[in-house]
Amino acid sequence: MTAMTVASIVGRSLNRFGLGPVPGDFELIEMGAAFAIFAFLPWCQLKRGHVTVDLFLARFSARVNFAVDILANLLMTVAAAVMLWRLTLGMLDKYAYGETSFILQFPAWWGYAGAMAGAILFALVCAFTVWRSIREFAQASNGANNNEARA
Repeated sequence: MTAMTVASIVGRSLNRFGLGPVPGDFELIEMGAAFAIFAFLPWCQLKRGHVTVDLFLARFSARVNFAVDILANLLMTVAAAVMLWRLTLGMLDKYAYGETSFILQFPAWWGYAGAMAGAILFALVCAFTVWRSIREFAQASNGANNNEARA
């Protein structure tokens, strides 16, 4: 997408020499950006890369932090499911009406389908992170119980 943007800008500036912008550059960037965003959401969720504010959580025990992680991952799973649901409806709508892009005449549903591939994976990864958080909470609880039994 970056190379195409540079080529399009250079082509615009060299218009007097018979060059021009890449036809449909905005349409291609729009579809590519949608795909890229949804392609990286699952990876970010899996690696715990989303922004968190732990200003108050640092004062609490590991168990409380794990419980907050479960809640946060549950909410993210709900958000991912809603995004997937709405993308699916949007794609079906674009497909049914045969809507196309203005310049290149690409079917509009192609962009939705690309984003949906990432959204499906995002929803699955979110569900996995809920399970991972529950497992970590259980391990922290067992560790605390074992420490109490030893004392």
